Amino acid sequence: MKRNTLLLTFILMITMSTTLQAQKALVVYFSWSGNTKMIAYQIKEFINADIFEIVPEKAYSTSYNICVDEAKKEKESNARPAYLGSPKNIESYDVIFIGFPNWWGTMPMVLNTFLENTDLAGKTVIPFCTHGGGGVQQCFKDFQKQTTDCKTQKGFLVNGSSAWEAEPEVEKWLRNDLKLLK
Repeated sequence: MKRNTLLLTFILMITMSTTLQAQKALVVYFSWSGNTKMIAYQIKEFINADIFEIVPEKAYSTSYNICVDEAKKEKESNARPAYLGSPKNIESYDVIFIGFPNWWGTMPMVLNTFLENTDLAGKTVIPFCTHGGGGVQQCFKDFQKQTTDCKTQKGFLVNGSSAWEAEPEVEKWLRNDLKLLK
């Protein structure tokens, strides 16, 4: 009986596995407040992915109002802020999730730097975005403009105040919309 229970448990674990089928995945994210980071780690856990954080070379202010001004100036000047490091062996990944907050109706400018400096040609790239009430605005459209040589899939959008409780929605998106979970 105990042996049958162990066997059944093992079979259920395999059946319920929540990893990508024969694909190697990477989750890349930039997060200022921690909300996007939370979603990134939820995705990482569901699909057993590697993870890389985009860290700006010059840190944004920890003061919300000052950071908002910094982000606005970068957008208005079409800046390309530098970031530290790069994902290792990016060519070995099939699927790359890329997460960011909505800043001034689009991606933070450091995301443009990353997308312009990283060869993602032929990869499946999937955006996810957190926002403070502004919704998606131009975020996913601008993301698609930067990833024209990639296969893009439906992005995930969540209000940042809900990021810490978004696990069921993340799972639903991965399972039903992207068909990445078994």
